[in-house]
Amino acid sequence: MKNCTKLALATVSFLVGAAISQAAPAAENWENHCQKCHGATGKADTKTGKKLKIRDYSDAAVQGQLKDDEMLKAIADGVKNDAGKEVMKGYKDELSQEEMSDLVTFIRKLKA
Repeated sequence: MKNCTKLALATVSFLVGAAISQAAPAAENWENHCQKCHGATGKADTKTGKKLKIRDYSDAAVQGQLKDDEMLKAIADGVKNDAGKEVMKGYKDELSQEEMSDLVTFIRKLKA
């Protein structure tokens, strides 16, 4: 009976560990999905960032204008310009809710 209990506990531990490891760290998601346009430090000092006139997330004034729920919506659904053209794709099909929330927290930490 003890072996069955140990096996059951090991299985549960493995499944919990596997579920936890599915979420990528925010820094990794930033690097994979955001950095190309927003830059490594959020300054939007990339070619694309400058072309699209992306806001500097390291600027305290810009951070003060950003609302967490608006950032979360932009990450999930993407962003369109005034003409309706997509300028940032949405990630709701690629990232979990937790990962998107972690990206909002990550962006907040970019403030200088």
